[in-house]
Amino acid sequence: MQSKPSIGFEPEWPAPPFVRALMTTRLGGVSKAPWNELNLGLLSGDKVSDVHQNRALVEQALGVPAVYMRQVHGTQGVAVTPSTPSNTEADVAWTTQAGVAFAIMAADCLPILVCHPTVKWVAGAHAGWRGLAGQEGHGVVETLAHSAKVHGVSPQDCVVWLGPCIGPTAFEVGEDVFAAFGSLLEKSDNPANLFVQASPNKYMANLAGLARERLKAAGFRSVHGNDSSLPWCTYRQETLYHSHRRDAVAKGGSGRMAAYIWITT
Repeated sequence: MQSKPSIGFEPEWPAPPFVRALMTTRLGGVSKAPWNELNLGLLSGDKVSDVHQNRALVEQALGVPAVYMRQVHGTQGVAVTPSTPSNTEADVAWTTQAGVAFAIMAADCLPILVCHPTVKWVAGAHAGWRGLAGQEGHGVVETLAHSAKVHGVSPQDCVVWLGPCIGPTAFEVGEDVFAAFGSLLEKSDNPANLFVQASPNKYMANLAGLARERLKAAGFRSVHGNDSSLPWCTYRQETLYHSHRRDAVAKGGSGRMAAYIWITT
């Protein structure tokens, strides 16, 4: 991971020179505990003026304006332009326009970034388990694939990066989550890597692993970043990442990170 001092890091992936991306951590902002330090979530319970100051710090590092969506754990996508209003409801976004970034917010969910080696089209998705599972086989990954195809891009030619998320040693789920991925488990070459039964009705889920399976099924081949190992786990890496599951109840609040992607001019 290439570091961006005080703000976050740039993904290590074979993106073309005209694509830039940044993943923030919890370091480098002005928010006070329990949202300390760099919290980008306006609806997190943090002081609004602190969040706006944090966003301004990030945009200064980006060098371009950023659009923030209202993420609802759905599958809807939006084409981002410089005039796209912040708070537009969407969990998937894409743009073909240079000079505007968009943010994929997360605090345990998985941020997914996508680009193409030659076509000026970039996309991203907010992938919690609901967004990955979707409805009747259509989730955020399928929305990404559809956007790629609409823009004349084949998913198999794209480059994908997975950011930090809650890891498989911390993400305990119930039968509902396990059942939501039933068809995916049937097709998987290694279903034991995706869910480990912890008790009669509880499982430890591998969110990044599930995303990789959905991406593979949708035709995406070049996938980088989060490999489900401990350094990528938002829950376990408390000094580096916000975690809603770890902090929201125990500490009275949790901040938000964001993955940004944009096309340079």
